Amino acid sequence: LQPSRIISSDLVRASRTAQALSELTNIEVATFEGLRETHAGTWEGLTRDVLVANYGDELAAWAAGSNLRPGGGESRTEVAQRMTEVINQELTRVDQQETLVVVTHGGSARAAIAMMLELPPEHWAVLGVLSNCAWSVLTEKDSPYGPPWRLQEYNAKSLPVAALGDDR
Repeated sequence: LQPSRIISSDLVRASRTAQALSELTNIEVATFEGLRETHAGTWEGLTRDVLVANYGDELAAWAAGSNLRPGGGESRTEVAQRMTEVINQELTRVDQQETLVVVTHGGSARAAIAMMLELPPEHWAVLGVLSNCAWSVLTEKDSPYGPPWRLQEYNAKSLPVAALGDDR
């Protein structure tokens, strides 16, 4: 999976990871505000204990996959929309056989992946939490049927292995 282009959230945690990849591949990183983590409104900076004590029901709904706006911030669909806008624009800058690497935050990545796979928002929680420095691999499908993307790897920590199947 040799990257052709690397894009990243402009926030430090993601951009430092992207910079490390850049140093390994000699590919410059382009940063985008649109790849930032979910804006959690008044929840920003609060500990889990404080959230449970003050927003228990709302937090439980959010953890279960609700599309609510945590702390009045962004909903999951709003996050996915801004993420996929950047990703789709950047995909126009790479050839079909090239690899675009997106370095971002777990929840934002999960929302974008779910939207790209055309999952209904109420099912986005079936995609588990992404671990730090893990990755996912989506490949564009040639078939006109179903979503244009196939999820090859999710929350991976080793390179994908090709498999022979009859569903291609």
